[in-house]
Parts: sequence; C-alpha cells; structure tokens
Amino acid sequence: MLASVSEYFDLNKLMGMLPNRSVHGKEIDYMLNFCHWFMLILFVGWTSYFIFCMFRFRASRNPKADHKGMRSHFSTHLEASVVIIEAVILLGFGIPLWGKRVNEIPDQQKNDALKIRAIGFQFGWQIHYAGPDGVFGRQHVRFIVPGLNPLGLDPNDPNGKDDVVSLSDMHLVAGRPTVVRVSSLDVIHGFALHQMRVQTDAIPGAEAPMWFRPTPDIGEWQIICAQLCGDGHSGMAASYRTETQKDFDEWYAGQREITQNKLKSQAEAMKKAEEAEAAAEAKEAHGEKKAEH
Repeated sequence: MLASVSEYFDLNKLMGMLPNRSVHGKEIDYMLNFCHWFMLILFVGWTSYFIFCMFRFRASRNPKADHKGMRSHFSTHLEASVVIIEAVILLGFGIPLWGKRVNEIPDQQKNDALKIRAIGFQFGWQIHYAGPDGVFGRQHVRFIVPGLNPLGLDPNDPNGKDDVVSLSDMHLVAGRPTVVRVSSLDVIHGFALHQMRVQTDAIPGAEAPMWFRPTPDIGEWQIICAQLCGDGHSGMAASYRTETQKDFDEWYAGQREITQNKLKSQAEAMKKAEEAEAAAEAKEAHGEKKAEH
C-alpha cells in the first residue's frame, strides 16, 4: 500500500530525480519520497504558523509584550511528534537499507556476482575486472607503466591472465549482482551511480565495497564524481552501461585481448631487461676475474 501511494504521489519526479535502474532502488525511492512529503508538510506547517503568529501578535493588537509566554503545551507535543517521525524514518527505513548495502555483499562463487574495482585519478576512472575466476591479479608499484599498465598488474601472475582494465568505461550485465570496490590513486573522489542509487567516496589507501543489482533494462549513463577533486573535476567524464550477457562477453573478450597484449609486451620488455642486466653482470665478473690473473 505504501509503495502504491508513493508511486501515485511521487515528489521525486517533480524534483528531477533520475529514473531508478536497480532492484533495491525502489526501497530507497519510497523512503526519499516519504521524506520529501514529510519535509513539505513541515515547511507548509511551520510557514503557516509563522504567518499566523505575525498576524496574531502584531504590534497594533498587542502593544505591550506578554512576558508569561505560551500557556499551552501544543508546541511541545508537536515537536515531540516531529522527533518521533524522524526517528522512525532513520531507524525503520534508513538504517535497515544501509545495513543491506554494507552487510549483504554477494559473492562471485555463490551468487554469480560481477567483481570490479574502480580506481579514481585526476581526472578519470580505471575500471579493473577480476575475470571469470573472481580473483584480481597481483599488483605492485614497480610494474606501473603510464598508458601501458597504469594499475601495476604483475604481467607474470596467473591470476591476472583473465583480468581486464578499461579506462572510464564500465560495462555491467543487466540483472546480475555487481560488487564494485572503490579506491583512488591521488585525492578523494566520489563514485556515484545515480541510476543504481549507490555512491561512495574513493579514498587513497583504502578500498570501499558497494554492491547493487541492475534491473533487466538496457541503457547507458554517466559515472559522476561526487567530490570536488581539482581543477579538472568538471571534465571527469566516465560512462557505464547495462547490457545482455552476450554483449558483455563479446566486449570483455575484445578488452581482455587488449589488456593481456599490453601485459605480454611489458613482460617481454622486462625479460629482455633482465637478460641484458644478467649479461652485463656476467661480463663485469669475467673482466674482474681476468684482471686478477
């Protein structure tokens, strides 16, 4: 009944909220709509009371101040009612919804969840997919090569052979649970997917998980940086889309080939550098031995 009333008298649409595209988003929209109506009633009520007081206690009618004040307990009861309603909204709606988002995180093996890492930087997002095995490849700062391997994936780690890295372009499977672990390479960013009704801060040195399940709808939207992160904040454009499993698999296969080719070329370059270094060391050792004789 609450849902039907909320849909019929929907203030969210009048306030310009973007359409919901997540399974859990309806609960959030119902709560927001209820809060909007509650705040509207409070606004109208307190404004009407303010105007009434201005008229009722105008100077021409009350030239002398009454120092005894309010004799009725109506205002006390009204304020207590407002506090109780706000507590119901927080304890009955807000905290349970928040609990689902932080406690009931699906697992890839049990729930077929798509595992993604979103790493913010000035000014874009590196999107890292764990692949079918659900395990992210090992990373280290010594493997970072701008433009080639920005996240420092170990080219020789077998867990990273099915990983994919995409620049500011996130693909999701419609109807499939998705877990995104959000972090940052430099300053604090905000990772906001408004259509999915989820948002969290991207903090350097920390990783915050967020999860959602897209509806079966197909579409493409923007990833919004919800924190002022520098001069280029307004141009921190990124996109995400929901698509069928078939389309996602096709995209993933092509992106995986690109990512793995980059890692392969880096591994070959590292191997050549190690061989050259070993040859130089052997030559130097041979020269020292020859000098001793």
